[in-house]
Amino acid sequence: MDNEKTEKAVFAGGCFWCMEPPFDKLDGVISTTSGYSGGHTKNPSYKQVSSGQTGHTEAMQVVYNPGQISFEQLLAVFWRNVDPTRNDGQFCDGGNQYRPAIFYHDDAQKLAANASKASIIDSKTFAEMIKVEIVKATTFYAAEDYHQDYYRKNPVRYKYYRYSCGRDRRLKELWGDKTG
Repeated sequence: MDNEKTEKAVFAGGCFWCMEPPFDKLDGVISTTSGYSGGHTKNPSYKQVSSGQTGHTEAMQVVYNPGQISFEQLLAVFWRNVDPTRNDGQFCDGGNQYRPAIFYHDDAQKLAANASKASIIDSKTFAEMIKVEIVKATTFYAAEDYHQDYYRKNPVRYKYYRYSCGRDRRLKELWGDKTG
């Protein structure tokens, strides 16, 4: 087992503040970075992305040790933290800039992402269509510093936002107690 090897995964699941905590607590995850992916503007700012004009979605890059945690395990956490039936936003955040997506870096990630999506569809857990995009990763742009680890830096504001957005309530409706 190569403990020094790292790989990257990029997931979009609505507000990037809310996507960091479930991954940060996993053994084998080295870091999470909030940012933007999937758009056409170079070096976009939060203001530009949140306007919906850059084509980016709020995303999170996970650097992980594949000797400790697999991409498939990361995918399982991703699915339990999104509403896979929406592609027009997530929870209280509306718009294409909050669409859920899996950005794959290579053929192995693409195959795993497609297999995980097929498994969700085959489970017939949802009456609605699964709308999570699986697309090739392009440039990932880190968000401004004040967005990084927001849940740690601003715990009261973060908890209020997460609660008022209805994220946990909706995740429980979708997944029961199996959220990550």
